[in-house]
Amino acid sequence: MVWIVLLIIVLLVVLAAFVITQFNKLRRLDQLCIGSFADIDTLLTKRADLIPNLVETVRGAQDFEASTLEAVTAARTASLEAKGFEDKAMADGGLTAALGRLFAVAEAYPQLTATANFRDLQAQLAEVESQLQFARQFYNDTVVTFNTALRTIPSMWFAGLAGVSMRPVYEEADAARREAPRVDFSE
Repeated sequence: MVWIVLLIIVLLVVLAAFVITQFNKLRRLDQLCIGSFADIDTLLTKRADLIPNLVETVRGAQDFEASTLEAVTAARTASLEAKGFEDKAMADGGLTAALGRLFAVAEAYPQLTATANFRDLQAQLAEVESQLQFARQFYNDTVVTFNTALRTIPSMWFAGLAGVSMRPVYEEADAARREAPRVDFSE
């Protein structure tokens, strides 16, 4: 009789340890997703902080296209004001596209691209963009791991207990960046 009671107690302890392990796994993965998105948000803010200096440097170039500067400034404002996951991703895509247009137009102004300040800001933005790309990839990898745990046995049984749910992957909302460039040699 004592062996049966002891066996039941051991089974209950093993079951409790299993439940606690699964609960903690889901909570840990959820917190990792939150932290990795916060890293993206920090880098987006860092990039947005560089833009006013870049705009002022570019503004110094004579006859620079004002509409390009306005688009970058508007995209920066939208990026800073974005709240929530989807809004931030959309604003990030818009700002990335606006910066791409800015640098493309700037190439037509050799006196601008020759200045040390412009080159320094361009290098800083390139570094932040590289860090952003890594942060986005890390976030997406984390989300895939988390979502997979929520869809597989045994973790899926504990999602309600842990109070967690599926998370979206981070995608830039700029569809134009996904299209293949068109090349025309007809001239």
